[in-house]
Amino acid sequence: MSQDGGRSTAPVHRYGPWALVGLVVAFVVAVELARHHVVDRYEILFFVALVPTVVVHEVSHGVVAYWCGDDTAKRAGRLSLNPLRHIDPVGTIILPIVLILTTGSAFGWARPVPVDLRRLRHPRNQAVLVGLVGPFVNIVIALLAGFAVRLLSNGTVPAGGLDQWPLGIAFLFELGAVNALIAAFNLIPIPPLDGSAVLERLLPAAALPGYYRLRSTLMFAVLALVLFAPGALSSFFNEAIRLWLRVVYV
Repeated sequence: MSQDGGRSTAPVHRYGPWALVGLVVAFVVAVELARHHVVDRYEILFFVALVPTVVVHEVSHGVVAYWCGDDTAKRAGRLSLNPLRHIDPVGTIILPIVLILTTGSAFGWARPVPVDLRRLRHPRNQAVLVGLVGPFVNIVIALLAGFAVRLLSNGTVPAGGLDQWPLGIAFLFELGAVNALIAAFNLIPIPPLDGSAVLERLLPAAALPGYYRLRSTLMFAVLALVLFAPGALSSFFNEAIRLWLRVVYV
């Protein structure tokens, strides 16, 4: 989510053609990697689940902002579930593929939905709602997917392991895991992650202009952490998955 005091001027379909090309390339790469046994089906399903997860996450920010008086995302055409309007070539396609090849798991983000805090009816309080709704939606999806897997699998793992699950159950499992991870990551209170909305609310109004300038640069620090120090987040992510698995297994 892009939160600032200005209004977005980016054209609605700026990334549309490139996003479509990227999706096709990602699909072809995934098929070739699977054929050569570089990745397994769970890694592919993880990537497939990641795209709608980050799209719904971003759309939820825009929807709540619209409910609170800001129609910036709506005017930019970003209240759509069409993934081509939200895909970021790096965060949604390139980075997840690189991570799958190097670490065996994927992570990423969609193009942030523009939000003009000045247009919210109660900017300081409603900015927290706009920020936290993304992780909240991810938690809801993770719980629903987890309960669905539990119901369909009777809360047990097949004797041959997870690979013995039907494709539908396997996808629901990966969908739940992806949403649990995205929710946990975004709740970290470091700008520009969504958990920083709470930190932002605690800052005095006079400090906000400097804070908004700072948060745009900290994205590079977060990206560096994910790319070059994945182990620093592994225990945190493992705990999130452990808690989520309590929903899946009896």
